[in-house]
Amino acid sequence: MERFLDTAMDPKQLSPLTLAYVGDGVYELFVRDYIVSKGNCPVKKLHSRVVEFVRCEFQAKVLSEVLMPLFTQEEMDICLRGRNAHVSHVPKNSSVADYHGATAFECVFGYLYLSGRLDRLRMFFEKIIETVE
Repeated sequence: MERFLDTAMDPKQLSPLTLAYVGDGVYELFVRDYIVSKGNCPVKKLHSRVVEFVRCEFQAKVLSEVLMPLFTQEEMDICLRGRNAHVSHVPKNSSVADYHGATAFECVFGYLYLSGRLDRLRMFFEKIIETVE
C-alpha cells in the first residue's frame, strides 16, 4: 500500500464525490509532475499546460476512449458510481455529460490512490500521456 499518509481507511465506504475530490488532487499532481518534467518555464505557461489536461472535456474523453477498456470490474463499478453521483453544479462551459464523465474519472483516481494502488495509477497516466504525445 502506497499513500502519503499511512492511515487506516476503506475507500469503498466513501461517497463517490469524496473519492472524486481526492482524485482531482491526485490527478493534478500527476499532471503537474509530468508538465514540470518537460522543462522549466514561467508559471503562467505551466498553468496553461496543466489546464489542458484537467479540463472535464479532456478527462471525459480519456475515460471513455482510453481508460474504460482497461478497467477491472471493481474499477468499472467505482467509475459508474462516480458517473451517477449527484453533482450540484456544472461549470457553464461544460456539458453535463462531460462533467459526469470527469467526476467518474476523478472518482477512480481517488479510489485507487486511497487503496494504495499507485502502480495502477501510474499505468493509467502513462496511457493518457501516450494519447497526447
